[in-house]
Amino acid sequence: MLRFDDLQLFVRAADLGSLSAAARGMDMSAAVASAALKRIEQQLGARLLARSTRSLRLTAEGEGFLEYARAALSNLDEGRRLLASGQDQVSGILQLSAPSDFGRNLLLPWLDEFQREHPRLTVRLLLGDRIADLFRQPVDIALRYGEPEDSSLVALPIAPHNRRVLCAAPSYLARHGEPRQLEQLAQHNCLLFMLGSRVHDHWSFHDGKREVSLTVSGDRFSDDADVVRLWAVAGAGIAYKSWLDVAADVLAGRLNVLMPELLCERAPLNLLCAHRAQLSKPVNLLREMLASRCASLSRHFPGISGTGD
Repeated sequence: MLRFDDLQLFVRAADLGSLSAAARGMDMSAAVASAALKRIEQQLGARLLARSTRSLRLTAEGEGFLEYARAALSNLDEGRRLLASGQDQVSGILQLSAPSDFGRNLLLPWLDEFQREHPRLTVRLLLGDRIADLFRQPVDIALRYGEPEDSSLVALPIAPHNRRVLCAAPSYLARHGEPRQLEQLAQHNCLLFMLGSRVHDHWSFHDGKREVSLTVSGDRFSDDADVVRLWAVAGAGIAYKSWLDVAADVLAGRLNVLMPELLCERAPLNLLCAHRAQLSKPVNLLREMLASRCASLSRHFPGISGTGD
């Protein structure tokens, strides 16, 4: 098979009328250039350049082959430009999975904006709170709260300092009063999240001096985290939610943060993928946008903005 650099050398030597000048232009020695020309002539079975100590000229076979060599090099350059252009564009299919609450209320509008900026991109979004199997499900990346349990996954931080907050609607607090101490949660209706058959009714906090854990109870359970948030907004009880999920409700006055002096459980948001090869340009651009948006939300809650660890 003909080599790209051998073709380049032949065309340059023909244009310059000198093999040594062509070699200097390609930063190679005269001996290497002579070997390259000999190699291409052997592969073609024809002499392309007639050489003497003082001159170089195309043979009849060389004149006939020169235009084909130029066309081949031109096509290769065009192909490389096309590939480079494609790498600069954000296109293709982006397949991702996200938690129900974060996905519906934050990610959806952010993805709309992302696609307006990159109209050649197609998005396939799976929403759910179960852990996505990145080796089996048709997704490239997953957004998930908490530290990944599978150490073989690539985990990139989106909101590493995010934490949970206790929150309730003003209407609920008006009816039942606002708890001032953790022990008072036993007197309140706590809205609980389920994952599989496990009910997350064990809530942990740090009050500045000690770790406090308690088991809470309530009359509502759901395996959809967004349902728990909606119950809280409707005034059905107290929720223990990721700040990112309830930030908009808190800022709009639909929910109040309770006992904000408490350091609540960590809920870092990570982008997960099975292989680093899946970190394409669209994925990296999306990751940058999500990290920036989450950081903006975190700044509204002082307890989240620091490391808190």
